[in-house]
Amino acid sequence: MSDTPLSLFLGGAPEGPQALLLNRANRHGLVAGATGTGKTVTLQIMAEGFARAGVPVFAADIKGDLTGLATPGDPGHKLHAKLTERAAKIGLDPFTYGATPTVLWDVFGKNGHPVRATVAEMGPVLIARMLELNDVQEGVLTIAFQLADDEELLLLDLKDLQQVLIEVSKRKDELSQRYGNVAPQTVAAIQRQLLMLEREGATDFFGEPALELSDLMRKTPEGVGYVNILDATTLINKPRLYATFLLWLLSELFEQLPEVGDPDKPKLVFFFDEAHLLFTDAPRSLLQKVEQVVRLIRSKGVGVYFVTQNPRDVPETVLAQLGNRIQHALRAYTPLERKAVKSAAESFRPNPAFDTETVITELGTGEALVSTLDAKGAPTMVARTLIRPPSGRLGPITDAERAELRRASPVGTTYDTVKDRKSAYEVLKAKEERLAKEAEREAAREARENGGARSGRGEMGTRSRTGQPRSSQPRSRSRTNRTLGTVLNTIAREVTRYLLRGVLGGGGRRPRR
Repeated sequence: MSDTPLSLFLGGAPEGPQALLLNRANRHGLVAGATGTGKTVTLQIMAEGFARAGVPVFAADIKGDLTGLATPGDPGHKLHAKLTERAAKIGLDPFTYGATPTVLWDVFGKNGHPVRATVAEMGPVLIARMLELNDVQEGVLTIAFQLADDEELLLLDLKDLQQVLIEVSKRKDELSQRYGNVAPQTVAAIQRQLLMLEREGATDFFGEPALELSDLMRKTPEGVGYVNILDATTLINKPRLYATFLLWLLSELFEQLPEVGDPDKPKLVFFFDEAHLLFTDAPRSLLQKVEQVVRLIRSKGVGVYFVTQNPRDVPETVLAQLGNRIQHALRAYTPLERKAVKSAAESFRPNPAFDTETVITELGTGEALVSTLDAKGAPTMVARTLIRPPSGRLGPITDAERAELRRASPVGTTYDTVKDRKSAYEVLKAKEERLAKEAEREAAREARENGGARSGRGEMGTRSRTGQPRSSQPRSRSRTNRTLGTVLNTIAREVTRYLLRGVLGGGGRRPRR
């Protein structure tokens, strides 16, 4: 049994080969199981199968193991004998090793091409989720985006957003009348959260050149789909950035791709590893957005597969949209775990040959319970399945192989160099500088006018009737001296008059007129 243009072979079961119909692959799916039960290998064989069928794939690589599919498996590997034995047992003939065309990506640009998005593309809702803002703070952030739209300020990177927030704070009175109340304290709280996001490395993510979705949907000249692997070994430690990025990517796919209904095969398949990070502590509004995207994006020809440890990690409203399910072993040591096992078992169409709840706890590594959608869109009866061995390497590629893969990438160096064109930061900074210069010129003009007036009054007060300069003392002291001189002259004249009247014999004062 091998992959056909119409189906993707998953493995063998007593009931017969288990395959995923490609024209039902856009009905989404779930790969679940405890750590060490084989989820990563299942993800790998599904990515290989989709690529061979001409379907591009995007997958997050949490542990670095998924890169092995870019290189053929090694016949000298210690598990080679078991892999070939399993292939024969499930009817995979011929079983051969082979590489899958792969493109490596990394938000931080270290282990793959940098992945970037602009602040404007991300939008206020997702950024508010990333910053964990409350409703009031999200409202002010939305005002900042609206101001940028109204005044044609490009929001490309974080410094653009920070500068617009500064502008919002400066113009709070004006903007409060136009958009609603803006409190400087709220703006300051958003700025603090942005600072924390910067320290997590988000500066690398926001900017240009932004990721073009067409570069995720490439095929080789032979029609084989590329597998796009996002290195998430570091990103997984920043769950807010990880979850928001993946949700943004889904939203962009939903908004940009045309409606196609149910195609013969998907246009793109999206694997969402460690899916619980998206839903943990997520606000209701975000869960509604995820549910909406998952429900509607299938009509755009995109299949979304959540990979997580326990089906209960995914909200019921989203879980109900996942028609294709592969359940690896679950542990049942505690009452809560036993409840999870029971819940997972009840989600399958029963098989009279075994008790599903019991088998879930007995599955070995590389075994899974499989139920996919049939040609009519109904779930098949659950089957205990041996998952097929991968054609690629088990385990990660080396640094040298990674460098060579990146060098030969079909996207070349398109994303490797940051572009920083004129945007909100540059425009608002230029505005600040222009206003500062105008203020300086106005202050200088006033200084010249005031200085000229003082100079004219001072010139008049420092010259005598003969035009000769007087004392260079300050104007206030000169005025005091003149006043004192006038008083002394008056006293001298009165004394002289009094003495003369006494000498000449005059009596009494001259009457006032």
